[in-house]
Amino acid sequence: MNMNKYLDVNPEVAAAIAAGKPVVALESTIISHGMPYPQNVETALNVEKIIRENGAVPATIAIIGGRLKAGLTAEEIEYFGKKGQAIAKASRRDLAVLCARGEDGATTVTTTMMIAHMAGIKVFATGGIGGVHRGAETTMDISADLEELAQTPVMVVCAGAKSILDLGLTLEYLETKGVPVIGYGTYELPAFYTRQSGFGVDYRMDSPEELAAAFKASHDMGLKGGMLVTNPIPEEYAMPLDTINAAIDQAIAECEAQGIHGKKTTPFLLARVAELTGGDSLASNIRLVYNNAKVAAQTAAAYCKL
Repeated sequence: MNMNKYLDVNPEVAAAIAAGKPVVALESTIISHGMPYPQNVETALNVEKIIRENGAVPATIAIIGGRLKAGLTAEEIEYFGKKGQAIAKASRRDLAVLCARGEDGATTVTTTMMIAHMAGIKVFATGGIGGVHRGAETTMDISADLEELAQTPVMVVCAGAKSILDLGLTLEYLETKGVPVIGYGTYELPAFYTRQSGFGVDYRMDSPEELAAAFKASHDMGLKGGMLVTNPIPEEYAMPLDTINAAIDQAIAECEAQGIHGKKTTPFLLARVAELTGGDSLASNIRLVYNNAKVAAQTAAAYCKL
């Protein structure tokens, strides 16, 4: 497990993995780029607390000083939160360079999956996944998250994909790559801030036990990819589809007018949507992450009993 010379597994996390206890991975982009300080640190620590309350050990993942970290201390989370957007967002293409240079990196869905898998962690809770961007048929802007889901056997619990993306094409891409998309308690793909998208999922499952059994079968068969669990934001924190879509359309128009593209697109759009919705989207964002952490911890616990 510690074969990887760039990997540091937090002692508590390593002990849990060795003892066959449930562990849930968490990403660090949400800390550095997802929300402002000190809300980001408070949210990250709360997510860890929720995972513990639901019977699992949290492992927040990041790159610090060129080391791949599976499990951060409270001090490291504070450091990440304060440094914020000064930390590079690290996707698969960035890992080797950041490690070689001894730099810091905030892990996206892609790199969190990679490092979790390296450490032996099977379940990962996040906010939303990346996907196929609108207009991708000309720009080829497709998130590396989808490619990672196709090849890395980690279960990702998310609130669907943000509606700034082309959700129909995102589902088509996942289908081509053989990634099962599961609706937790729903037949419809949730779209991050809202419970509806108008698109269906592959399967509906209603309990952590059912999720764990499907993922165990995938491992037993030696299927190489991951499994995507889409868990709708709780009803009381969901935003109306029309409100969020109007804000997204406006943010996308401004993004294009300002010539913003590549990896700057998502942070710009999310910040603009938060401004346009009067901060409601930030409150929703925090709640859906908490909800995903709970389902992920319960699923990891159920998996360990199989």
